Amino acid sequence: MKLPLLSIFLVAFSIPILAAEGTSQTVPMQERGASTYYIPGFIDGYGDTEFMVDTGSGYTTINEQTLSVLKTNGKAVYSKQLIGILADGTEKVVSVYRISSLSLGGKCELSNVEAAIFPGKTRQILGLNALRKVGQFTFSFEPPSLSMEHCKQV
Repeated sequence: MKLPLLSIFLVAFSIPILAAEGTSQTVPMQERGASTYYIPGFIDGYGDTEFMVDTGSGYTTINEQTLSVLKTNGKAVYSKQLIGILADGTEKVVSVYRISSLSLGGKCELSNVEAAIFPGKTRQILGLNALRKVGQFTFSFEPPSLSMEHCKQV
């Protein structure tokens, strides 16, 4: 008798846990020259922005201007420094800050994302460290879209 009751108990409590993992979401991407793809984003404490989707980048990056606004609003906390290797092969020491939350395409919210800081007004980049938070993702060319599993809905 105890075994069936235990099974029912586990099933009843597994449903909310699975729902908490999030849902699959697809965000359209916009192609720009040189085979670059962008998605709309929103950074809590900064506002609307766009991210270049870069599966070759280990870290999400934001620029110094964005960081300044985030720090003023208490939405970025210093995490560490690391040595980044840029696309041209040069090495650069960059600071990394933890961003409280950002959303992708108004459909997928990510919390506590580490972002490397690049100088000036450089473009914001969505890197693998943020994409790991959604578990599985698919980058599609036709039509250009980014599908993400385990998204916390915005």
